[in-house]
Amino acid sequence: AGILRLCIAEAKRTKIAGILLNGDIADCFAVSHWQKDPRKRDFPTEIETVRSFLGWLSQEFPKTRRVFKHGNHDERLDVYLQVKAPELLDIPEFEFSELMHANRHGYETVKDKRPIKLGKLFVLHGHEYARTPFGPVNPARGLFLKAKTSALCGHLHQTSQHSETDLAGNLVSCWSTGALCDLHPLYAPLNKWNHGAAFVHVGTRGEYEVNNIRVVDGKVWR
Repeated sequence: AGILRLCIAEAKRTKIAGILLNGDIADCFAVSHWQKDPRKRDFPTEIETVRSFLGWLSQEFPKTRRVFKHGNHDERLDVYLQVKAPELLDIPEFEFSELMHANRHGYETVKDKRPIKLGKLFVLHGHEYARTPFGPVNPARGLFLKAKTSALCGHLHQTSQHSETDLAGNLVSCWSTGALCDLHPLYAPLNKWNHGAAFVHVGTRGEYEVNNIRVVDGKVWR
C-alpha cells in the first residue's frame, strides 16, 4: 500500500492526463493451473481487494481517463472458466471486468493481448509474445529483439531500458517497468524484481518521453 501511495502522490504532482493499468492487477492464483496451497490465497478476498483498489483509484482520479489492460494473471479467470465451467462464459456477471467492478468504476478494458499506443509508442503487458526470450542482458533488450520498434512493457517486474539505432540512423528504444506488487511471492521468492512504474509524456505529433521511475526505500527515483 505504501508503494502505491507514493506512486499516486507522484502522479498527482505530475498532473497526469490518463492512467494505464498495464496488466496483472489481479493475481487469480487460486484459479490458475499452478499447484497452490489453498491456505495461502482466498479468491473471494482477492476479488474484494481488487474491487476496493479500483474504486479507490477512481476516487483519487475521478476525472482522469483510466484504462485496464489485461495481463496473463488477469486472464487466468477466463482460462479457468473455459476449462472448468464453460457454461458460465456467456453470463455477464462472470466476465472479468464485471466481476472486479472495473466497468462500474469507469475503466476502459483492453483484452485479447491487444497492444496499446501512447502516441507513437507501443505498450504491451509483455505476455503477448509466447515464450519470449526477455532474458538476454535485460527485459528491455529482449523486447527490442521481438518488437523491432520502440515499445514499453511490464510483466517482468524489472526496470530496464535498451536503445539502438538502425542503419538509417533511426533510434529505437524499449523499456520494461518495475512492479507495484509483493517482490517475493511464494512462487518466485528469489528474483531480479524491483518496484517501479512509468510516466509517459506524449506530444502533439505523437512524440513521447518515457520516465521509467523506480521506488526504493520509500522514495521515487526518476
